[in-house]
Amino acid sequence: MLAMLVAPAPAKGGPASYRIDHLEPASWWTGMRHPALQLIVHGEHIADLRPDIGYPGVRIAGTTRVANPNYLFIDLELAAGVRPGSFDIAFHAPGAAGKAAVLKHRYQLQPRAPGSRERQGFTGRDAIYQVMPDRFANGDPANDSIAAMPDKANRAAGGGRHGGDLAGMTAHLDYIAAMGYTQVWPTPLLENDMPAYSYHGYAATDHYRIDRRYGSNDDFRAFVAAARARGIGVIQDVVLNHIGAGHWWMKDLPMPDWITHEGKPVMTRHHRVAVGDPYGSRADARNFTEGWFSRGMPDLNGANPYVANYLIQNTIWWIEYAGLSGLRVDTWGYSNNAFLAEWSRRVMAEYPNLNLVGEEWSTRVPVVARWQAGKANHDGYVSHLPSLMDFPLNDALRRALTSTATDSDHGTFSLNDLYETLAQDHLYPAPQDLVLFEGNHDLPRTWSVLGEDMGLWKMAMAYVLTAPRIPQFYYGTEILMGSTTQGRDDASYRHDFPGGWPGDKVNAFTGTGLTPAQREAQAFLKKLLNWRKGATVIHRGRTMHFGPEQDTYVFFRYGGNAQGGGKVMVALNKNRTPVTLDTARFGEMLDGVHAGTDVLTGQTFHLERGITLPARTAIILELKQ
Repeated sequence: MLAMLVAPAPAKGGPASYRIDHLEPASWWTGMRHPALQLIVHGEHIADLRPDIGYPGVRIAGTTRVANPNYLFIDLELAAGVRPGSFDIAFHAPGAAGKAAVLKHRYQLQPRAPGSRERQGFTGRDAIYQVMPDRFANGDPANDSIAAMPDKANRAAGGGRHGGDLAGMTAHLDYIAAMGYTQVWPTPLLENDMPAYSYHGYAATDHYRIDRRYGSNDDFRAFVAAARARGIGVIQDVVLNHIGAGHWWMKDLPMPDWITHEGKPVMTRHHRVAVGDPYGSRADARNFTEGWFSRGMPDLNGANPYVANYLIQNTIWWIEYAGLSGLRVDTWGYSNNAFLAEWSRRVMAEYPNLNLVGEEWSTRVPVVARWQAGKANHDGYVSHLPSLMDFPLNDALRRALTSTATDSDHGTFSLNDLYETLAQDHLYPAPQDLVLFEGNHDLPRTWSVLGEDMGLWKMAMAYVLTAPRIPQFYYGTEILMGSTTQGRDDASYRHDFPGGWPGDKVNAFTGTGLTPAQREAQAFLKKLLNWRKGATVIHRGRTMHFGPEQDTYVFFRYGGNAQGGGKVMVALNKNRTPVTLDTARFGEMLDGVHAGTDVLTGQTFHLERGITLPARTAIILELKQ
């Protein structure tokens, strides 16, 4: 990658100060829907120079010089029939007409991979496995620390780097595939060259470079290809709202307003509803989208069209370069909202079947629904984002299973809240496209939240896998990894996956050292995930549910294709004793159905008169007409 970014030496006799430190995007492709490409060129006094290109089908439509003379923006127009190839961008000194170029940079237009535009993103057919690369598996101990990077490996520290990398993830793709996952979402892999606490990846310091402690750009592309060969797509974690304070921009900002508040830290107060609040103040809305997360994470100004275009092109570059099947977008609503609309429009225009899921961390359905494509908002805001993380349903599921009450009207959660949250699906344009997760890197572990109760844990897993959503699981959930549950404690949510490091006494990849409970949980989830792969009715079937009674909750998935698609009954029993339900209540779904087979146990349940639900469990019945 460096070879692409550094220009050849200046021509003999040329000013020695002229050089190119960065030219981005590093390359591009022919056949893209959007014909324009904006290059950002950075180097000492580079704005003094005049660029020139002599390649058929590539035209310089304009150049922009800004307040900082170390930047030059070059707008290219690519003809529809432009052919792949390499060409020089020649930079001429002022007043040097007819003379040799002072600098030359070789640029490449590549052919797109066959079917690139039509690539299929993740859908209801998929199940997503989220991993934190630094905490999953260490395949190459030689890259644990990099001499030039200050944050060195320290596995003993909860906030330190532990050494997990792309080599480790690649080595264990067979495990992920065998479990039944069809998509993998690693938290961000871009360079985070920060003094400390750089392992999480959400403070990028170079948008076009994989962090060397994970591997290289080529390693990432190889990981995606290896995953694809096993039927697994890769979802890239994207951060549009902020960068790390160590980003190379921060040493030499292109423009004063490249960062909000002209680079001065003004913290956000997280009033996330302000942007859609009919009574909200503009001051609150501006603070939400322009405020910083911390002094170490400067806030990008998406209202600046050059920032916006940079981020849009960077996103498209990674999709095309690596062969991604989707994107997860961090801190979605915190960015300039007009920019978010344009970013999602441009990406979806280039890849109409791709999926993008945004993180709007609110437990209120209307707040999340605002951001989904197709939503008619009261203020006219138009989004092109197909999916969002379903925080409301995640929260309702966790609370419903942990509450000891049976009546939510008395002030505590129950299964009725799970039922009523799902009943608000009419507020979403496409609720089936939301991603329902049991846990993630920012939340206490599900096993601990549920009081280490295997029955409740199995109910949670069964619900996530059968609800009308795209399911997502956090690494380690399958082996009952725990955490603290009080306050915010990231280190406890992000323990190393056992077996990912040489010398680990417990190896979850092979099963060595796992407890009987861990083996049971792993086998349970593996069976359900692999069953779900072929369950068309779960992928795209309709849903009917019945109001919870006796601390039980029953819903059906049905009609997944033109031939009917089968029918599945899911029943949750939170009681510590068996409960018998009168199946006449479910006549709309059970008319003509006499029995069902539990996909987990193989047991047949006869349904003519009633059904007895075992204590503290979920049953998933494939119904027989």
